[in-house]
Amino acid sequence: MKIEVWSDYVCPFCYIGKRHLEEALEKFPHRDGVEIEFKSFELDPNAPVNTSLSIQEILSKKYGTSLEQAKNMTDSMSQQAATVGLDFRFDTNIPTNTFDAHRLTKYAETKGKGAELTEILLHAHFTLSKHIGDRDVLLELAKQAGLDEEGVKAVLEGSDFSQDVRNDEDEARQIGVQGVPFFVLNRKYAISGAQPSDVFLNSIQKVWDEENQTSPFEPLATEGMACDENGCEVPPTKK
Repeated sequence: MKIEVWSDYVCPFCYIGKRHLEEALEKFPHRDGVEIEFKSFELDPNAPVNTSLSIQEILSKKYGTSLEQAKNMTDSMSQQAATVGLDFRFDTNIPTNTFDAHRLTKYAETKGKGAELTEILLHAHFTLSKHIGDRDVLLELAKQAGLDEEGVKAVLEGSDFSQDVRNDEDEARQIGVQGVPFFVLNRKYAISGAQPSDVFLNSIQKVWDEENQTSPFEPLATEGMACDENGCEVPPTKK
């Protein structure tokens, strides 16, 4: 079985959803037969690499709310994260553009290190408050994943894997992804949002049981996206 996951490194629910999926797989008796592939998705392709705004200020501006209301949003997300053992630190969080991070992950996949780098990047952004749009920071994080320094530098200083990222994003639009995280199971079913682990487990079991049958692509769960408070939505179409 193959599970494809469209997500972004600055999407809190993508990290929470990742943990829910992992919890479900721990209970799934055929875990060794499941392959996970992370797909690129940018919440805001036009986001600057460097900004003086905090995440609360960005949310306040985007939704026309007060800073206090924006802080309540991030506090709520932190509480949800804590239920799955994640420590979100929005007060020191550094908003940034994630295109290079996605390119670097594509490179990591060619070295068998995609899963390691994905976890490192999410942890670095949400818990360690690292600037994951900064190429020096990305280099250090890639080295933690066991990637070769010179190879990483070559990727970051050039444009390699740019088209791979765009291909993932184009594919997301083609199959109707309306937000992230978005999980596709064996190209038969989809789960949208950071659903509870039981939803994942039931869906995985259903696909496993039907793996020899032909079934149309359809959503299993589209409610509970919960990404509207953080802008986890389809980005504007690129020109």
